[in-house]
Amino acid sequence: MPAALILIADGTEEMEFTITYDVLVRGGVKTTSAFVPDLSSPSVSVSPPAAKGSRGINIIPDSYLDFGECGPDKYDLLVIPGGAKGAETMSKSPTVQELVRRYIQEKKFVGMICAGSLVAQSAKLEKQPITSHPSVKAQLENEFDYSEKPVVVSDYLITSRGPGTTFPFALTLVELLCGKERREEIRGPMVFPANTPF
Repeated sequence: MPAALILIADGTEEMEFTITYDVLVRGGVKTTSAFVPDLSSPSVSVSPPAAKGSRGINIIPDSYLDFGECGPDKYDLLVIPGGAKGAETMSKSPTVQELVRRYIQEKKFVGMICAGSLVAQSAKLEKQPITSHPSVKAQLENEFDYSEKPVVVSDYLITSRGPGTTFPFALTLVELLCGKERREEIRGPMVFPANTPF
């Protein structure tokens, strides 16, 4: 069974986190979440605190971010959601940056959505096709081959635009991990409106 790790921080966009988590589980992917602390506001805790999302919804992560427990030897996919504050916390985290580089080096998938795509820049990934939320396009378009497609797949890096593209983003991740047939199996019961283009 493939396994995925989804990161979460204070300010993470709730739809991008929960829809991706839900769709991966439906696809048969063992999914875990890890809390990324804001390094600018130190706090010590034994268990992960509730992450307060960008719209004020509290989500309790499964674990804390731990480099030794979050690497590509344990998971097949690393997901970085957006949300301005959450994405800023993740993009400034040396642990997240190193994990992204390791996953790509080990030919494991990395998914970034919305402002989460800023981690591609802070992790110093090579120039390649990428997309993001329009609000951070200017920060990325000179260093990457910027696209405005809903989902962009560049080898092991998968990026997407925002809350409204989370379903095609998550379904693409299921397809990459579990195959096109599995994607179609779970898509039907989700009952998208007729002619939905993904």
